[in-house]
Amino acid sequence: MNLYLNDLQTEVLIRELGNIIQSDRYPLSPRIVTLREILGQLRAEPERQPLPPDGITSRRAGGGIGDAVKAIAKFRMDLSQ
Repeated sequence: MNLYLNDLQTEVLIRELGNIIQSDRYPLSPRIVTLREILGQLRAEPERQPLPPDGITSRRAGGGIGDAVKAIAKFRMDLSQ
């Protein structure tokens, strides 16, 4: 089934669904999950900007847990000498 709504009708429906979802006591109930799916279909998805090739992701890749473990081990070796 397809609905053809004008902009005002769409805005009102989005607002009302949002209010129903926010005020419900049981956010994980099947009813609310279904309403969230409907709301997701009504909202226009924003355009996503592509990630830069040398952006934040490459800087984060070098600072993982393994690097911290190596730094602690080196610090302990320096203390023991």
